[in-house]
Amino acid sequence: MVRLQLSIKAELENVTNLEPASKDFEFFFQVKCNSCHEVHPKLVSLNRLEEREVSGGKGSTAHFVWKCGLCKRESSAKFDTTPINPYTSENAQFQPLLVIECRGLEFTDFDPRGIWKCTGVKGTIFPEVDLSEKEWNDYDEKAALPTGISEFESKWDRAPN
Repeated sequence: MVRLQLSIKAELENVTNLEPASKDFEFFFQVKCNSCHEVHPKLVSLNRLEEREVSGGKGSTAHFVWKCGLCKRESSAKFDTTPINPYTSENAQFQPLLVIECRGLEFTDFDPRGIWKCTGVKGTIFPEVDLSEKEWNDYDEKAALPTGISEFESKWDRAPN
């Protein structure tokens, strides 16, 4: 089992606390088989609420169960129980978002499509931030300031123990 940590970074303009908007947020990842090193041609999705049975696992479950199209080996992944960390960096540094325990696979990329949320400098909640284009712009009426997220990036690393 490998524990992978997804970290993100972005330029935040007059907002903070960037995070997925709901507990059933669909994460889209690029997946690679650790057995034959085949990279699946399409992004796969998983969320923290849905679990599937792992075959031969004696009742064990995972958030993602996948059979490699090339070598036919079954692999799985499960979100770590730690909560998602909202992104708050003011200087566009990588910051951990989540940890996933992987068996037989690795995630190699992340697509931030879906609805995120963030908070303006005077407490305004922006509940529908669409990062499918890896950027977002709006206006905070309460603070009378433009808001935005740009230069969104992500990376995977081995998670610290």
